[in-house]
Amino acid sequence: MLDARRHDDLTPQLIDSPIWHDQMVQEAGIPFHDVPLVSVGGGLGSFTLVDVLRICGVPTSSIRVLSNSDTPWQSWEYLTRVSQLPPEERIRSDAGARPDNIWGFPSYAVHEAWRDRSPKLLWQVLVEPLLTDFFSPRASTVFSTVKREADRVSYWEMLLKGQVRMVRRRFGGGYFTLLTPPAGMTPTKRVAIRSRYVHLAVGYPGLKFLEDLQCFRETYNDYHHVVNAYEPHEHVYEFLKTRPGTVVVRGSGIVASRVLQRLMDDRERYGLHTQIVHLLRTYVTGPHGPSPWMRRPGGDGWAYQAFTLPKSAFGGQLKARFRRAEGAERAALAKLVGGTTTPKLRRWQEQMRRGREGNWYHAIQAVVHRVEPTPDGRLVSFTGSDDGRAGQVVSDFIVDCTGLEADMPEHRVLADLLEHGGAQRNGAGRLAVGRNFEVSGAGSGDGMLYASGAAVAGNHFPAVDSFLGMQTAALDIAADLSRRGFCAGLGPLRSVSQWFKWAAGRPI
Repeated sequence: MLDARRHDDLTPQLIDSPIWHDQMVQEAGIPFHDVPLVSVGGGLGSFTLVDVLRICGVPTSSIRVLSNSDTPWQSWEYLTRVSQLPPEERIRSDAGARPDNIWGFPSYAVHEAWRDRSPKLLWQVLVEPLLTDFFSPRASTVFSTVKREADRVSYWEMLLKGQVRMVRRRFGGGYFTLLTPPAGMTPTKRVAIRSRYVHLAVGYPGLKFLEDLQCFRETYNDYHHVVNAYEPHEHVYEFLKTRPGTVVVRGSGIVASRVLQRLMDDRERYGLHTQIVHLLRTYVTGPHGPSPWMRRPGGDGWAYQAFTLPKSAFGGQLKARFRRAEGAERAALAKLVGGTTTPKLRRWQEQMRRGREGNWYHAIQAVVHRVEPTPDGRLVSFTGSDDGRAGQVVSDFIVDCTGLEADMPEHRVLADLLEHGGAQRNGAGRLAVGRNFEVSGAGSGDGMLYASGAAVAGNHFPAVDSFLGMQTAALDIAADLSRRGFCAGLGPLRSVSQWFKWAAGRPI
């Protein structure tokens, strides 16, 4: 590490230079450390790559994970909790998609059946989805198993806390990753990591509201009555326990179904008189798709699908088609198989049926033009339908369940890469990456910048924002790093021996 100088912060020269010389960083008074590979993010995307690399024999001294999070599951746990998926609820994921287990065996179904002494779970997997709903693990199961694996691979030795400011290419090859550590943790305001390889797994750039709801919040400074499902909004449910009220739910994906289920559960559990108005921009009336082989079920406004994408997108014909497709063809295929969907769960379907019969759940196809406050402190949504009819919906709260799809410039590191790092956008507006998840245009000599997770949606692999997708990316990145001499390959002998170590819980 170099001695800190007087300023120890970014200089105009560093800010404006796409390529940094070692001397430039030194003259700015920013100390730097040498580590062969850093992963920026510290979530499940970082964890899966670190797990694979440790299995491939990379020592902890060669890896650093740069993150504000204390655990790999912290951000995901927060998002599931606020979007009404508490730890004991089941998530939308396949039994074999295990972030802690790259082999996927035994599955989460076997794990939970053994732990809970419940053969019923094994039966569910055998007869899904014809006789039962698809099996999905509890969120708490994911947390506990990832912690076990993090302990086993010594994840905590590789974690370096702080906020990553930027990643810049280094003169002569490799990268500088600039980190702002927690206050008081280091003598200088900034530190840098000089590495040959960088991996980005930064998740979604941030929340994105529907335009009319964002306009309302900014105009009236009201962040209490109009909320996003991915931000804390427990006050909505607590208010409804005190008096009858009306809630407008916007969106038609898994989060909307979870918010609706929470509202319906509370209604039944506490004997409430909550009215639920579900506004849908697109109302699905039945099965839809261009052919019998590319069709999903639907009805009552919803498009139904067990997982985010069809299973063949994770490792079948659809995955192969995406790898072959390019440009407009890939974009058209993504539009065809993508879209907003939710699982068709029996319990939730029965709740909606009772709501329609009881006249307290109302699903309406409409476009909202604007939202305004009423004199008594409520909200009025001004709507229009396809036939030109105008309408108004008065409610106490509006819950926006339309997603996390903020643009890349909303994220500081991604925006800097687009401006100074040579990174490019793909057809979906995310980072363009190659077949090994290397960021297109961002190479630096013998160094390489990789990315995985939500930031690389729209490339050759459609299921990037999933447990299996993050593992697929990690395995592809590790294979490329093996070809570059950074780690051993994951051949049959190593894979089998490492599985036995995993099963026995033996530390690496």
